[in-house]
Amino acid sequence: MKRNNIIQGIFVGLLALLIVSCDAIVDEQFLENNTTVEGVELVATQNSANGNTIELSMNTPGVTGYWNYNLGVALTNKVEIVYPIPGTSTFTFVGTLGAEFFEKTIDVTVDVLDTPLEQDWYDLVSDNTSAGKTWVFDGSGGDNGLWWFMSDPGNPWGVWWNAGGTCCPPGDANGSMTFNLDGAANYIYDDGNGNVTNASFVLDTENQQLIFSGASILGYDADRVNPDGVYNIVELSEDKMVLFTPTNGGGTGWTWVLVPAE
Repeated sequence: MKRNNIIQGIFVGLLALLIVSCDAIVDEQFLENNTTVEGVELVATQNSANGNTIELSMNTPGVTGYWNYNLGVALTNKVEIVYPIPGTSTFTFVGTLGAEFFEKTIDVTVDVLDTPLEQDWYDLVSDNTSAGKTWVFDGSGGDNGLWWFMSDPGNPWGVWWNAGGTCCPPGDANGSMTFNLDGAANYIYDDGNGNVTNASFVLDTENQQLIFSGASILGYDADRVNPDGVYNIVELSEDKMVLFTPTNGGGTGWTWVLVPAE
């Protein structure tokens, strides 16, 4: 008798699971869009005429998603940002209509930086944000200084091997990195050997990270750099920048110490 009850219980459980599974399949098959891409309303409101405090809003009911505002993302339908780049920029809303995903953009023109930026921006690119600022290593090969070295993955100042200051400086030790906000977040990499690359960067002030795109950080070596181009900001001031990756291509930490070019 107990055996029959157990078998009946298993059968009922399997039947219930089958019904739930079928319902899930049916629900997925009948997902519908709440609107069209054309029906999604994106609005940008600025603090003044072409000012740099911008509220980005997606106003269509039934649509969800997030904003990509080039310097980061906001996982919400509405976000206010202080944008540091003069000129016309394109912001993207990524979302779902109900049955399909979509992207839609809106252009915003900034003519005046009438809201001050966070100090990290001025330290990185100077007060003249369009002209920018150039950074170089705080040392030269064989000087025994700490400016490009293998470090403890858990401690940017835990020196494991002072590569740059002793035997093995990088091939671009005499190069430079220039950052400016002349119409975009521009990064100019000069290897010091006649090769210059124009690229871009992201300064993530909230997470204290500097992210390179399109060119490497100064001190390029496949085993030293972060393969994703993401570096933690250990220190950033008007006259010093210390960057660190706990996970480089060689499986260790690595630290960069830089100063403004004279």
